[in-house]
Amino acid sequence: MATVSGETALATALDERLRGTAIGPDDPAYEQARLVHNGMIDKRPAVIARCINAGDVISALAFARSEGLDVAVRCGAHSAGHASVDGGLQIDLSPIGYVNVDPADRVARVGGGAALGDVDHATHAFGLAAPFGTVSTTGVGGLTLGGGVGYLSRRYGLSIDNLIGADVVLADGSFVRADETSNSDLFWALRGGGGNFGIVTEFRFQLHPVANVIGGPMLWPLEQTEEILGLYREWMPEQADDIYAFFALLSVPPAPPFPEELHLRKACALVWCNTAPAERATEAMDTFRSLATPMLDGVGEMPFPALQSAFDPLLPFGTRMYWRGGFVNEVPDAAIAEYKRFGESAPTWLSQTHLYPIDAAASRPAADATAWPGRGARWSQVFVGIDYEPGRDEELRDWAVSFSDALRPYSADAGYVNFMMDEGGDRARAAYGPNYDRLAKIKAKFDPDNVFHVNHNIRPAT
Repeated sequence: MATVSGETALATALDERLRGTAIGPDDPAYEQARLVHNGMIDKRPAVIARCINAGDVISALAFARSEGLDVAVRCGAHSAGHASVDGGLQIDLSPIGYVNVDPADRVARVGGGAALGDVDHATHAFGLAAPFGTVSTTGVGGLTLGGGVGYLSRRYGLSIDNLIGADVVLADGSFVRADETSNSDLFWALRGGGGNFGIVTEFRFQLHPVANVIGGPMLWPLEQTEEILGLYREWMPEQADDIYAFFALLSVPPAPPFPEELHLRKACALVWCNTAPAERATEAMDTFRSLATPMLDGVGEMPFPALQSAFDPLLPFGTRMYWRGGFVNEVPDAAIAEYKRFGESAPTWLSQTHLYPIDAAASRPAADATAWPGRGARWSQVFVGIDYEPGRDEELRDWAVSFSDALRPYSADAGYVNFMMDEGGDRARAAYGPNYDRLAKIKAKFDPDNVFHVNHNIRPAT
């Protein structure tokens, strides 16, 4: 790592090349600027480049290569530590957060530093939406490049299935456009291959008519996990594309609007996002209401952005999180028993697990249509140990890892890269599944020196 004086000189030299700002360790803004969303991640870049356009990104990348600095790219900073790098250059895209909507063509041009909430705000005004994740502070870039699982996956596919083009700064500093007709191999790799191939400064998404949805949480006592999950595992895959719910194990938050008598009670839940007509959506949800009366029924009609941002307050900047995940095809009785067991042993009230359906529209593209390897899976699951304060990081990690290991016999070898942390190169390779070798060849073409390696890395083919 460079000395402090050396780092200051780096920031000064880089700042002269940018329209944005270079921040070094001596800058009063540094301590806040270096932080990422996950409070467990504590890295100290030698210099931070806050870029305001693609030209800044090109200049910052050239500077990093000339100085021999590792490069990390920051969008929403929700990643598993890949948004920053000790002793290297963090290229911060957050100032490139524009969203321009063409309502006639139903297309959004989205800057590489935008968050999901930025897109929701811009598109909802036109009664449109793009399929993204479930926390609106997440960066569009990281979520999309890893695949993009969320509330609209069953109806309109993953984020990558709605990506129609991208502007990319390559490792050699060149600027290219990628879509089905230009740099189509790069475009294929961007859709699920993570940040291995370049820095995306603009995404272009196909939008869909989504205004209000019928959604929200239904909660039952944890003791009813076998009943709720037992029905859900069979019922969900049989539903039309416009019916959606993910399954969760959690604790009732100890704050309004949740009733005080339920605060901190462990629960199993379904979180709904139905784009079906009201009558059919109600019929679907009544299937579970008739099985067991929920102790909390928070479902109603709401603007889609309201649902997309509903859980943001539970995960503020600095929350400490450790997660594991995987793809799931079946949920046998033995797996349900493990869900209940680990739900009971959650180390904090914030710790939880989600089981997201990725069938229906998300499963219809061919396995090799994009780099995303999970087209044959029914669900993507994540186990997250969470706390607001330091001191329990190891306990959070152990619970998430143990939960994941207990369900490994019922999970696929591959997993969703956005639900992976420090699991090693072999696990990263497995995450890309049968698409890895093709990705490695594309990596060799566009990043032969593996400049973009601060990620779930795909090594260039030799």
